[in-house]
Amino acid sequence: MTVALRAHHLLCMLTYVGKGYSAAFVHNFDGVVSRLASGEEVLVVEGPDAICAPLCASEGACAHCHGAQVRARDERAAQELAPLLVGGLPGAGSRLQLDGGLLARLRAQYASGHVRGACTGCEWAEACSGIAAAGYEGVRLRMAPPA
Repeated sequence: MTVALRAHHLLCMLTYVGKGYSAAFVHNFDGVVSRLASGEEVLVVEGPDAICAPLCASEGACAHCHGAQVRARDERAAQELAPLLVGGLPGAGSRLQLDGGLLARLRAQYASGHVRGACTGCEWAEACSGIAAAGYEGVRLRMAPPA
């Protein structure tokens, strides 16, 4: 199986510590993290994805997920992440296999500020900066580095 993620959510998963817009959102994000940690492949999509699902459950609530600002965030994330990933990425339809080594590289780049352009204007940016500065303490997505 695959986990559908929009490009900027590849950044959000790096600092996710169990906080979100609602209890349903957090419960769903925990499930997504569990799937990623178990080795499910990522399929990069445009528009709402596996993380957006609880926001899209009620009619009209998903308008945010289709907004120009969110789409621009995806484009910026894709541009910044592409050089870090084998074969580029992450346009819609791209596939990605996460592992401990890749997760560590992405987190190092995030902490250093090299893949943060998509975070500009995000209401969670300050919280995520603090999590990265604290060495990703308490993050929910954990994968062992390669031996």
